[in-house]
Amino acid sequence: MGLVATMTALVLGLLVSSAKGAYDTKRSEVIQMAAKVAFLDRVLGLYGQEAAEARASIREAVEEAVRQMWPEEAGVPARLAPNTQTGNVVYSAIQGLSPHDDTQRRLKEQATTLAAEFGQLRSLLAAQSGASISEPMLIILVSWLVVIFLGFSVLAPPNATVMFALMVSAVAVAGAIFLILELDQPFAGLIRISSEPMLNALH
Repeated sequence: MGLVATMTALVLGLLVSSAKGAYDTKRSEVIQMAAKVAFLDRVLGLYGQEAAEARASIREAVEEAVRQMWPEEAGVPARLAPNTQTGNVVYSAIQGLSPHDDTQRRLKEQATTLAAEFGQLRSLLAAQSGASISEPMLIILVSWLVVIFLGFSVLAPPNATVMFALMVSAVAVAGAIFLILELDQPFAGLIRISSEPMLNALH
């Protein structure tokens, strides 16, 4: 029982670490997207009035992305796949700028790079939308936990203290598995990535 408990603790720790790592990676990508959007708007603002249309198209694209990734309707799943048509409009608007001097030329190049990097991050989020937790490993973990609690139930004396201790332990382990499953769905559930960085960039 000690050997099974040790293996279970190791696998449980690995799954929590893996789920937390994937969650933190996606959260970091959302923050990077927000930072690039804000900086792209500043670059186009420095470009001049000619970039007003491009700035408006970028704002519309970001608003649509926020609605897709954080839907207001309950029960609607997040859509991480980027809208290629909207992205093409933004990219075309930036490419359509006609620089009049070296400063505007450099600003246009920087804006093009930022827009491309934003699109890459959005595509990366969509590519990472699959589960990061191995389902067979989770099944094996639950099987080991069943063996552990069954063994303790057989060996322990039947009294109220033992029953209470087993119930508290079962709730604690169930909480850990719930945490793993929640972290594996960063744009849904209770522990989801906040939309605040993107909303701040819009404001």
